[in-house]
Amino acid sequence: MKSVIYAATAAAAFTGALAAPSTPKSKRQMGADCSAVSLSGNAFAQYEGYANSYYAAEVEAAVEQISDPDLAAAAARVADIPTFMWLDTRAKIDILEPELQMVPCDEIIGLVIYDLPGRDCAAKASNGELSYDQIDVYRSEYIDPIAEIISRYPGIPMALVIEPDSLPNLVTNADLQTCQDSASAYREGVAYALEQLNFDNVVMYLDAGHGGWLGWDDNLEPGAQEIADAYQRAGSPSQVMGVASNVAGWNAFSMNPGEFANADDAQWNSAQDEQRYAELFSPLLEQNGMPGQFIVDTGRNAVQGLRDEWGDWCNVDGAGFGVRPTSDTGDSNVDAFVWVKPGGESDGTSDTSADRYDSYCGKPDAFKPSPEAGTWNQEYFEMLVRNADPPL
Repeated sequence: MKSVIYAATAAAAFTGALAAPSTPKSKRQMGADCSAVSLSGNAFAQYEGYANSYYAAEVEAAVEQISDPDLAAAAARVADIPTFMWLDTRAKIDILEPELQMVPCDEIIGLVIYDLPGRDCAAKASNGELSYDQIDVYRSEYIDPIAEIISRYPGIPMALVIEPDSLPNLVTNADLQTCQDSASAYREGVAYALEQLNFDNVVMYLDAGHGGWLGWDDNLEPGAQEIADAYQRAGSPSQVMGVASNVAGWNAFSMNPGEFANADDAQWNSAQDEQRYAELFSPLLEQNGMPGQFIVDTGRNAVQGLRDEWGDWCNVDGAGFGVRPTSDTGDSNVDAFVWVKPGGESDGTSDTSADRYDSYCGKPDAFKPSPEAGTWNQEYFEMLVRNADPPL
């Protein structure tokens, strides 16, 4: 088992971001040269995290635009922090194999599977490229090519987050016509992804929203059932370890009282932070026949008290980079803190005239101006660096 001690965080674990490898990557085995591995249990406690070159290039370009030398030095460190790489269009599949060829054998790469038909049925800002009736395209032109590439790299440990915001939307937004239209494709697509990506060197976590979404008392049991149904529909794949929470989110892992503990409706939500969400949700998943381990996105949750409501999700103003990725979570329900959302990439545009403008991106607690979802926002990135806790 590998363990890296951070001077800044004193946390052991899967990142390795601030510790230089003993051997330069150019001299280490990587990619197709790695011996086949079989992952089980908490893979994040066994491997250092991999900082992908796609996000590193975005960060390096951003650093060049920063005139303050202290801020630039702090920002540059972000490029070395393991952050998940999003395969959010069919075109993005082209970056997968070149990236896998660069991963050292002793590191684990994080990937996000995110291109369902009718994607993000309740949020215009991140709508995808496939319409709700294109499940065949999702299978043949998205999941199948990814599976084929992964099959060629059995020695590279991989951690996959499966389709953020999909199944939770079917629990809480079933009254929306767009979500009703997408429901069948979501269930079929998630199950197909789990089935086809079930390789020995892969661990998978289904997206489970966050404590302010499925953590409401009335949503816990339906949410666990919906997610476990997808797992069972896929044939209970051996490499599914549990769920991912707070993906691209803002919730604290541990905060008592919680950020919204004094809200009028707080009595109806016992999951006031992600730790309590995991404590409540994990047993329900297990009762429904599914592994209940969590990974929690701490990439942008350093600052609390910024949002007006639980549901405000778009480019929250005042945010900062959070706890670095680590398997030292102090909680048996939680395998790792991870950075899933690449900090600096926008959640959605604040341009009210844009086709994908979502009103949440125009709320008072949303950062403005902000560009289209997935594109770089230099000022927002610099804010995340300045507000990082622990500091970069």
